[in-house]
Amino acid sequence: MARRDEIAGRMAEAVVKRLVTRKLADIKDEPRARDVVRHILSENFLAEEKIEAEVKALLLENAKLIKDSASDYKRLVTLAKTKLSRERGFIL
Repeated sequence: MARRDEIAGRMAEAVVKRLVTRKLADIKDEPRARDVVRHILSENFLAEEKIEAEVKALLLENAKLIKDSASDYKRLVTLAKTKLSRERGFIL
């Protein structure tokens, strides 16, 4: 949790700094802008973690089928993650 927030904070700082430096946005309150971007990124990270946990649980439920088939586990993870994210309107 703390690591995710730390990363989101650093990314938010970089995004706001780049927007201001390149004059792509007129930001009057930079700390507020950083907080908003950090919050959005934190929610995005959390949503991605939830999807990954659901994929893991789904694959564990079907471990026997996966083991008996010639399926590649990594490919199944990617496919399941992509499907769940599309269903939820989440871009990975």
